[in-house]
Amino acid sequence: MADRTAPNCHLRLEWVYGYRGHQCRNNLYYTAAKEIVYFVAGVGVVYNTREHKQKFYLGHNDDIISLALHPERVLVATGQVGKEPYICVWDSYTLQTVSILKDVHTHGIACLAFDLEGQCLVSVGLDSKNTICVWDWRRGKVLAAAPGHTDRIFDISWDLYQPSKLVSCGVKHIKFWSLCGNALTPKRGVFGKTGDLQTILCLACAKDEVTYSGALNGDIYVWKGINLMRTVQGAHGSGIFSMNVCEEGFATGGRDGCVRLWDLNFKPITVIDLRETDQGYKVARGENSRGLSVRSVCWRGDHILVGTQDSEIFEVVVHDRTKPFLIMQGHCEGELWALAVHPTKPLAMTGSDDRSVRIWSLIDHALIARCNMEEPIRCAAVSTDGIHLALGMKDGSFTVLRVRDMTEVVHIKDRKEAIHELKYSPDGAHLAVGSNDNSVDIYGVVQRYKKVGECIGSNSFITHMDWSTDSKYLQTNDGSSRRLFYRMPSGKEVTNREELKLVQWASWTCVLGPEVNGIWPKYSDINDINSVDANFNNQVLVTADDYGLVKLLRYPCVKKGAKFKKYLGHSAHITNARWSHDYQWVITIGGADHSVFQWKFVPERKSKEAVHLAAQETLADSNSEESDSDQSDVPEMDSEIEQETQLTYRRQVYKEDLPQLKEQCKEKHRATAMKKRERAPGSGVKLHFIHGYRGYDCRSNLFYTQTGEIVYHVAAIGVVYNRQQNTQRFYMGHDDDILCLAIHPMKDFVATGQVGRDSSIHIWDTETLKPMSVLRGFHQLGVCALDFSVDGKRLASVGLDDNHTIVLWDWRKGEKLSAMRGSKDKIFVVKINPYLPDKLITAGVKHMKFWHKAGGGLIGRKGNMGKTETMMCAVYGWSEEMVFSGTCTGDICIWRDMFLMKTVKAHDGPVFSVHALEKGFVTGGKDGIVALWDDTFERCLKTYAIKRAVLAPGSKGLLLEDNPSIRAISLGHGHILVGTKNGEILEVDKSGPITLLVQGHMEGEVWGLATHPHLPLCATVSDDKTLRIWDLSPSHCMLAVRKLRKGGRCCCFSPDGKALAVGLNDGSFLIVNADTLEDLVSFHHRKDIISDIRFSPGSGKYLAVASGDTFVDIYNVMSSKRVGVCKGCLNYITHLDWDKRGKLLQVNTGAKEQFFFEAPRGKRQTIPATEVEKIDWSTWTCVLGTSVEGIWPLINEVTEVTAACLSNDRKVLATGDDLGYVKLFKYPVKGKYAKFKRYVAHSTHVTNVRWTHDDSLLVTVGGSDTCLMIWAHEPEGHREFKQCDSEESDIESEDDGGYDSDVTRENEINYTIKALSSNMRPMTGVKPHLQLKEPSVDERGSRPPVSRALPQPEKLQTNNVGKKKRPIEDLVLELVFGYRGNDCRNNVHYLNEGADIIYHTASIGIVLNLTTSCQSFYVEHSDEILCLTINQTPKFPNVVATGQVGDTGDMSATSPSIHVWDAMTKQTLSVLRCFHSGGVCSISFSATGKLLLSVGLDPEHTVTIWKWQEGAKVASRIGHTQRIFVAEFRPDSDTHFVSVGIKHVRFWTLAGRALLSKKGVLSSVEDARMQTMLSVAFGANNLTFTGTISGDVCVWKEHILVRIVAKAHTGPVFTMYTTLRDGLIVTGGKERPSKEGGALKLWDQELKRCRAFRLETGQIIDCVRSVCRGKGKILVGTRNAEIIEVGEKNAACNILVNGHMDGPIWGLGTHPSRDVFLSAAEDGTVRLWDIPEKKMLNKVNLGHPARTISYSPEGDMVAIGMKNGEFIILLVASLKIWGKKRDRRTPIQDIRFSPNSCYLAVGSTESAVDFYDLTLGPQLNRINCCRDIPSFVMQMDFSADSAYIQISTGAYKRLVYEVPSGKQVTEQAHIDRITWATWTSVLGDEVIGIWSRNTDKADVTCACVSHSGLNIVTGDDFGMVKLFDFPCPEKFAKHKRFLGHSAHLTNVRFTNGDRFVVSAGGDDRSLFVWRCVHAPH
Repeated sequence: MADRTAPNCHLRLEWVYGYRGHQCRNNLYYTAAKEIVYFVAGVGVVYNTREHKQKFYLGHNDDIISLALHPERVLVATGQVGKEPYICVWDSYTLQTVSILKDVHTHGIACLAFDLEGQCLVSVGLDSKNTICVWDWRRGKVLAAAPGHTDRIFDISWDLYQPSKLVSCGVKHIKFWSLCGNALTPKRGVFGKTGDLQTILCLACAKDEVTYSGALNGDIYVWKGINLMRTVQGAHGSGIFSMNVCEEGFATGGRDGCVRLWDLNFKPITVIDLRETDQGYKVARGENSRGLSVRSVCWRGDHILVGTQDSEIFEVVVHDRTKPFLIMQGHCEGELWALAVHPTKPLAMTGSDDRSVRIWSLIDHALIARCNMEEPIRCAAVSTDGIHLALGMKDGSFTVLRVRDMTEVVHIKDRKEAIHELKYSPDGAHLAVGSNDNSVDIYGVVQRYKKVGECIGSNSFITHMDWSTDSKYLQTNDGSSRRLFYRMPSGKEVTNREELKLVQWASWTCVLGPEVNGIWPKYSDINDINSVDANFNNQVLVTADDYGLVKLLRYPCVKKGAKFKKYLGHSAHITNARWSHDYQWVITIGGADHSVFQWKFVPERKSKEAVHLAAQETLADSNSEESDSDQSDVPEMDSEIEQETQLTYRRQVYKEDLPQLKEQCKEKHRATAMKKRERAPGSGVKLHFIHGYRGYDCRSNLFYTQTGEIVYHVAAIGVVYNRQQNTQRFYMGHDDDILCLAIHPMKDFVATGQVGRDSSIHIWDTETLKPMSVLRGFHQLGVCALDFSVDGKRLASVGLDDNHTIVLWDWRKGEKLSAMRGSKDKIFVVKINPYLPDKLITAGVKHMKFWHKAGGGLIGRKGNMGKTETMMCAVYGWSEEMVFSGTCTGDICIWRDMFLMKTVKAHDGPVFSVHALEKGFVTGGKDGIVALWDDTFERCLKTYAIKRAVLAPGSKGLLLEDNPSIRAISLGHGHILVGTKNGEILEVDKSGPITLLVQGHMEGEVWGLATHPHLPLCATVSDDKTLRIWDLSPSHCMLAVRKLRKGGRCCCFSPDGKALAVGLNDGSFLIVNADTLEDLVSFHHRKDIISDIRFSPGSGKYLAVASGDTFVDIYNVMSSKRVGVCKGCLNYITHLDWDKRGKLLQVNTGAKEQFFFEAPRGKRQTIPATEVEKIDWSTWTCVLGTSVEGIWPLINEVTEVTAACLSNDRKVLATGDDLGYVKLFKYPVKGKYAKFKRYVAHSTHVTNVRWTHDDSLLVTVGGSDTCLMIWAHEPEGHREFKQCDSEESDIESEDDGGYDSDVTRENEINYTIKALSSNMRPMTGVKPHLQLKEPSVDERGSRPPVSRALPQPEKLQTNNVGKKKRPIEDLVLELVFGYRGNDCRNNVHYLNEGADIIYHTASIGIVLNLTTSCQSFYVEHSDEILCLTINQTPKFPNVVATGQVGDTGDMSATSPSIHVWDAMTKQTLSVLRCFHSGGVCSISFSATGKLLLSVGLDPEHTVTIWKWQEGAKVASRIGHTQRIFVAEFRPDSDTHFVSVGIKHVRFWTLAGRALLSKKGVLSSVEDARMQTMLSVAFGANNLTFTGTISGDVCVWKEHILVRIVAKAHTGPVFTMYTTLRDGLIVTGGKERPSKEGGALKLWDQELKRCRAFRLETGQIIDCVRSVCRGKGKILVGTRNAEIIEVGEKNAACNILVNGHMDGPIWGLGTHPSRDVFLSAAEDGTVRLWDIPEKKMLNKVNLGHPARTISYSPEGDMVAIGMKNGEFIILLVASLKIWGKKRDRRTPIQDIRFSPNSCYLAVGSTESAVDFYDLTLGPQLNRINCCRDIPSFVMQMDFSADSAYIQISTGAYKRLVYEVPSGKQVTEQAHIDRITWATWTSVLGDEVIGIWSRNTDKADVTCACVSHSGLNIVTGDDFGMVKLFDFPCPEKFAKHKRFLGHSAHLTNVRFTNGDRFVVSAGGDDRSLFVWRCVHAPH
């Protein structure tokens, strides 16, 4: 019988033939040691050409496709393909992994590049977005990521001369990236007219922002900045694949087979044409040659490396460049299937789909012969004498060559399908040829390969064949997994298997047959093993499979699932594997990677040498993981460990799921929720003491703290126990079972890990019980092991997920340093090496692993032990390589590095705990013995047995049994601390006595609980088969315990307290003496569990016993007889209660039924609900009925209320439920979903709750957490708000939070990004640039060569502008009138001691200097700014943050982002791209100024904290289901902040990387209700003020509401500001100005006294949106877009900024001769603005929204068109109305005076233009109108002679009419001759060029031609202002674009003299004034 272990011999990779040139580029470099680094398949190769040696890097598990060399040229980064591909950074010298970068890319990593310093690495993914990611590779951290491009990216490079700049290129694009903060921002390269837009394949950066790039057509494109500067035409004949930069210049390699060298200025130096070499693959290829194609070049000094598509590497010496030297060859593209080995020489033959057959020398590692065939080759064989080589082809033919000179012997084609296998017979007489035609042909070798036989038994293609040694038999395998035998040479099938019994096979390459059963996994029938070959001498078998694994097994291996050693290297399927003739080597060939691997066979060796294995072999984890099943010598698993391994801790519902579940349920219960719900009770409880310790499934979780207290965990609580005072303090931050605990080396902090879907680890302080850090986001299901490093900075954790992920944390920062899958089997312990914090060990089921950190990953190696044992504990010893581990068999294993040195027997049964001391060790095991050892485990110094006999008198309880299993040991303070499996904590004095400190029930659920009728005692009974009596008074100990035959579920004291009844799980119950616990009487009448048991009140005459059999039996206690049975329940009984008289029983069942029975007979009664409430119940522990209906939660599908108990004063009902919550309700609990107080301490279900006789304590027991918890009852009025004050109830009161129109608008606004804007006007028809034009007369060529006609008139009358007309080159933003106050808040601030103010509108930040009233602008935002804040720390003067609108949070350029910038220099300091899809609505700096808090508009309203200087996200959490308006840091804190929003106020703490929050608790103030909160301010001593929608301000102390400042304002309090220097608070709200009140108030520090200010704006209602306080001044921003400065002393108001308050601003009119202009807007005002004075001069309220405005030619009158169809003419001087008229009912779109001032044209939405004669005076009679206009009128222009008017319409048509007749002019030639006075039309042939390609949804909305007639400026729906030349008749004309506006520009105009352009915004209600820059003369 073959041995079932893996073979002892192994393979070592010795050589790889090939280089990956296909589908990869730039992957071949010289290292610093002048070695060559490249890759092939999944192996990184370092090739030393001088010594002809290869070294291999084997850290990848799939094809490598990209490679980058570190600037110091020692480290290499490689990226692979795969589902979860990763990047390895490794050392080319030692071949050790330095860092692993993972978890970002999918599909694969296409490109890699290091920056100049080598600190950062950039990678490009193969996912659909081609994600680009920048890494801090040493730490494995992502610095920035962004979608790269929609199509493939081929190359990426850092700009070596400018920091933080990158360039990427690929299919039809090149992009220039800048890295700022965490944002990668691209700018596309502009090809312009210099070159064609085409695919760029490679690039290199030079200085002065010059970039050289190689294009697909063989040109080199040279870029300056982002513009194409010039091209080097025809640098190569076709695509340039590779470009390499070095000190001397650039080298390029192309598809044309040439390498060109260029100097640093890209002047050509020389060409190396590799096509002219006489060696290499393409030589013999003949006519079908693709020629040679260069994929990679590397130029260093005088050497050049060239890698080709055909897997060859050339080395060229520059001065001898005509003789390239071929240093590596491999097969080219196409699968590689054929492999044969020479029978007598060390040669291997391979043949591939590339049609070549090659012979390799295994000794020289070189190609020695090559021959090209006509067809792809699929198999090969060498004759026994080594003379002939037979090759089977894909087309069904086979060829035989002479090995000597590769000449053809014979070529035969008898088959149509591919030949897949051929073999010579051992006697050399025959050749068997197996084809895909399902047959094997036999040919006679001597007869010149005449066909002599045929085997036709198979019905599928032939896969493998073997001859017998006597050449008489042939066995075959086929595709249908059949194994057949044939007699040779006839080919007759052998059916009688008897004659095969003695056959010996010459070779074994078949995959079927008993000898090789073991190669198949146990339960698989798959055919994924392609090849096997047996080595009969050494009895090993090598197999090759589809997964790229080479495996070694013993031969023969008869049983399925044999053990093996496996080797990685090939990436995908391996097609063949063969032993060399002398069994020295194994040759394997890869199909897709077409590479040939040569492995050295290392036979079994003595164990001594094993220590000196080369580092490389241990990388491939050779001892397989898949096959532990068959090991016969694995010891039986200990039952305890078996149990523990099977625990999964999965939950039906995780607490994390509750908020979602609640939301879902809320919908259903909206109706009930509106009713007034019962308030929560006034009194509360506080956790006082816990009896219990979690020992049954956790180990090493018990320690002494610095102060000598004891810390451990039970349920969801961390407990700090003071043994002197016998008191406990609790850490209550967890919300589910804690599974592990580790203590910091300083013994002051503790880390605990819990169960959870996304389980968290808390690090907390044992003194203050406050969390220092919370780590989450990496472990699913739970955390099962933790360990601190010796310096206390790092923490290692292990998860419970299937892979048992290991994570190494910097816990204070909350950063994950590294992570890796740990093992398939459960891990019990993790330990960090105390000497080298980068190393750690994990131990667990059947394994021990040694890990070291590599960047963001960990590299693990299995410990070498003969048989795999399960390790239960491990600890490092006295030097860095010594490790001691305890096994499940009682041994201690002693390790050095990863090798097992020896084992020492330490305990009977598993060793559960081992602890290292200064000199020696202490161990504890299942045998209940604590042993002390010396420091080498040579001798045991002392043992302590844990026995009842040695229990000291001061013990707080009793030992349940002798020698309990020991699960935790810790030393300190002269004692040994021991935790047992039975839940006991003992302190062993070194001299022997043992004190029991704490104990609880053992494993098994605890259900039974009863409190004594008049003493502070309680009894519990549990599934652990014990009944226990506990003292609840200060001694907190177990008084008595008794073992029971069976577990129990219920118990009850008799009314006099003398007897105790106990119900057991087998249907029996007993009554025992309550003091001695001895039996009084017992009964066994039922089969099912006894679920509840109760004495009747008073004398306790009757005992009611409820069972799972649906009956309640009533016994007479005195006579011990059953006197009645209550029948009629349909389900098991859950609860029982007697009434006061002892006559009536109330019963609840599992089907939620409620029944009543009469004692003693048990007759069923039906009692109406109204009566039930009147009955006086002796106890109330039931959970059903109208008086308790409010206790059932919203989500009662998933959670049951398991227990209830009414206090004896009948005021408070306590309940316990399945989620581990203890809740208190006010009794009676009528109406659904009552409010409650809720407490978390138990982890899963609370099984029972009871009040003590005097209501002073509440006692609760947990099911699976086995705890007994004692809570102190704090009556009403006793209000110390402790940390564990309850959370509020489930449903927020559904009272709506109040209503205000402004708040509603702000909440409902939907911000879309500009790029998605659609058209503003309801246009119809075909866009101008898509219309088909009639060719005009002159284009038809009918004009004579010399025109005698008059020259064409000017298109536009040019008002003589200066002497010479100069075109406009540029626009510079000069002024902005506008401020965003109507939907943004807190966005006006003082800077520089009040000299400047800062605010924002549209997408620009504005800094206004108050003395010069000059504005300066921050214009880097790409879309609307929504929020602004300034950093108030002196360390960061003038630092501003602004947040903008964005699309989805995919980190692309349209994602929402925050810019942090310097207000004075306008430098961007950092850009933070965020996941807040929709936009960023609030930001705030922390007290130190280093952190930034942001809130998103995404549906989750995410709250995020950033380190803005690094661009790093610190923490992020879902904020609230509804809108959050503001979140602000406390002014004195970096960790505390408050968020307010719709019915929401939360108090947040940042702990490490986690955000913890508490809801505001309202219940403390009478009748307080949760309203919508709008603003927040802060006071000393943790006071917080929040302004509400009703005008009240709430005052909070920590998170408790302490008072309300009623009606601080009459309307909503929109804004509050805390002055840092004196603590005064400014509030702003919405109210009518009155004598005493105003919308602005200044308050004292506690918001008790205030002073109101009136804003003299003349508005009926003032609405303040932003306040800020400087020195003696208050700055106010209003809803009406004004910014006002108010003096504190004199209350004087000074308006600094004006703007339109509602938009769009439709009308714009510039004065004919002065630099003033008018604007008319939707807000019903017309405003006059002065550009030189930079201010608003006047405004007129029209009372209706205005649409258009125009000056008369002299500038003395103004015409205004209104939305309601009316128009008004004002006199400018007096602003008096000259005339008005309303002839239309729809908006007037444009209004114009004719140039001669005679006519007024009025264009309206009714598709009409009306003419009025102004010479007839102000009665304004309509004299005519233009008819047949196809759609609404947009713009109108008069001709210079006032005789024509042109009209652009909503159907994209431009029409011309005569004035004033209104006749249409249709003749194009006529129209072409008209000279226009103005041009504002966006339509017409002259302006077709202003329409851009991407206007499918959006339009060009407005245009204006300059007075000089040389330029046209346009505005569009994307918010861009564009400047074109005029006229621009060519489509898609060149232009300059100017950003700043939000979406939808409505109008744009030149001022007189073309000095300025004014643009009006739709969405942003702002006016921008741009200064025109004219071209020089």
